[in-house]
Amino acid sequence: MGTTISMLLPDNQAERGAQIVRTLFSEWEQTLSRFLPESELSQLNQRAGTPVAVSDLLYTVLATALMAAQATEGIYDPALLDQLVQLGYDRTFDDLPAVRFDPIIPGEPGGRWRGMKVDPIRRLVTLPAGIKLDFGGIAKGMAVDAALEKLHESGIGAAMVNAGGDLAVLGFPPASEQWLIAVPGREQFWTIPLHHGAIATSGIAHRHWWQGNTLRHHLLDPRTGLPAESDLWSVTVVADRCEQAEVVAKVAFILGSRPGADFLRKHRIAGLLVREDGTWETVEPWPTQLMEEISL
Repeated sequence: MGTTISMLLPDNQAERGAQIVRTLFSEWEQTLSRFLPESELSQLNQRAGTPVAVSDLLYTVLATALMAAQATEGIYDPALLDQLVQLGYDRTFDDLPAVRFDPIIPGEPGGRWRGMKVDPIRRLVTLPAGIKLDFGGIAKGMAVDAALEKLHESGIGAAMVNAGGDLAVLGFPPASEQWLIAVPGREQFWTIPLHHGAIATSGIAHRHWWQGNTLRHHLLDPRTGLPAESDLWSVTVVADRCEQAEVVAKVAFILGSRPGADFLRKHRIAGLLVREDGTWETVEPWPTQLMEEISL
């Protein structure tokens, strides 16, 4: 899924738990990766205009992504793959050259997800011509949530699953009633306590590249079809589920610091917004008083 998966598990259940998580993420990647030509998602993207019967997993992720798009009035848009590819993000980030010399093209606004046809009874999906899906972060967040559910069902009572900084926790670590989570800033990071739920960070610290003389990043604004011109460096969100935290953090980043903070307050979601200039603010119920700063 283009990211590193790590986990913390009790010593006596570590091997069994790790195998559960590896198996689940492998299944999700084989189904949902846009980088694998044989994945179910890649096959769906190649059949625009034709009704396609999809698996329960793909349908569940698709339905969740469409609900997120509707709930955020399209600021979260799962149908921007063509725009990402045109901007140079056409392979896994590890394989992406630092500088691309593709021709610079104007952005194409999103919103084409609204033209999709979905039959929930027969699990049929019809993509409009010219649309391709990329579930990216939302699939990663959902996979983290699903992994914790699998661990819980298997009798494991305490765990942390972390997919590239988007993580969720189950129970508590030994001899403690909280997990300590590192949260990135511009020139420092903080630790905060997490008692339950999930935390996700959206930002441009790692996934950016040059297209000619233009700096690009992967967080596209669907209103322009181009990388968001945000005054933010990163947004970190705490929520009940990793899928929710991932979507909300991305939307807040795209909106920028002031409307992003308003978005978090409107939905009563805790967040930390770090601006490009290094200044930051929190949105309650973020545990500001319990933050411990560590300089880089």
